Amino acid sequence: MDDPGEVPGPDPREALERLLLDGPRCYTRLQVAELTGMPPERNQRLWRALGFPDAADDDLVFTDADVTALGVLSELINSGFVDADTEASIARAMGQALSRLADWQADMLADALTRSEPGGGRRAASAEEVVAVARELLPKMRDIQHYVWRRHLAANADRLQSSVGRGDGRELAVGFADLVGYTSRSRGMGGRELGAMVEDFESIATAVIARHHGRVVKTVGDGVLFTAASAVDAVEIGLRLPEVWDADERPPLRVGAAYGPVLTRLGDVYSPVVNLASRLTSLGRPGTVLVDRNLARGLRGMPAYRVRPLRRVSVRGYDHLQPWLVRRRPSGDDDSPFDTSAFEDMLDGLADDVLDQEEDDRTDGDRP
Repeated sequence: MDDPGEVPGPDPREALERLLLDGPRCYTRLQVAELTGMPPERNQRLWRALGFPDAADDDLVFTDADVTALGVLSELINSGFVDADTEASIARAMGQALSRLADWQADMLADALTRSEPGGGRRAASAEEVVAVARELLPKMRDIQHYVWRRHLAANADRLQSSVGRGDGRELAVGFADLVGYTSRSRGMGGRELGAMVEDFESIATAVIARHHGRVVKTVGDGVLFTAASAVDAVEIGLRLPEVWDADERPPLRVGAAYGPVLTRLGDVYSPVVNLASRLTSLGRPGTVLVDRNLARGLRGMPAYRVRPLRRVSVRGYDHLQPWLVRRRPSGDDDSPFDTSAFEDMLDGLADDVLDQEEDDRTDGDRP
């Protein structure tokens, strides 16, 4: 029993919310507009763009941290760093990226907060335990996120120092890696088993792409979209991913990649090159890598690879699309008891002829 006159402490769930929101909810939407000098409609548009539901005019939803954040945004807009026409797009990109991060962290914390019982069972942590752990872990999570963010900015230092503006085009290789038969196989899996497979796929894909100087643009369950600066990096990613991923209990992987000008905007990439890479992926057999003409030309003459033209096909958006199959040249070619060099030289010559003919056709088409 509490001592007479003792002021009860805050409810643990309320304490957790205050900790996460950096204070209590004490302002309505209209009060926030008055405090920040932003029109209510603009506040609501940004709030929606961040991925949060609408609040009624008289609901106490917002905190001092919300008011501060909107004030900082106003300063960024007034400084010219953020364009008023694109502020909602920037908010949307941040909201989508950080929402996914928060979902993952909430699951991770919820799993970590379960307690093992002597009999092998598990029990959920009490509200008080959750608050205590959150007070200890949240600052550490914030610091590591800040570090990773700055490190990624450092990785793009060349772009920070260049004159390239936001949304300007760049020449990049764009690739898709797709799990073959994912939908049918996932139907027979339990939630934990499916989650483990997706986690393995994203972990392996991220490691292989980073190792070969690529960047993961986004992952969607059964596939990953990535970019690379060079033809060799893109093809090494495409060849290594199926090799590292290969296991009897996993669905096979196929990769398609194309090279050309792309628009980079808010962390995503836009271009017909992206669509072309997707179409090439859909044409590939399990374990193969298909590329477009530009990537095939970038590998021309490299002894580490075999590049062979396949039969032209028509797919949505592309008539008579020419896929190119890329394979690694076996290291034992020179030790083969059969003399295959003449045959391989002939195939290389045919591939060169096809590339030359496509270049001639394209040049003729560009002439007035």
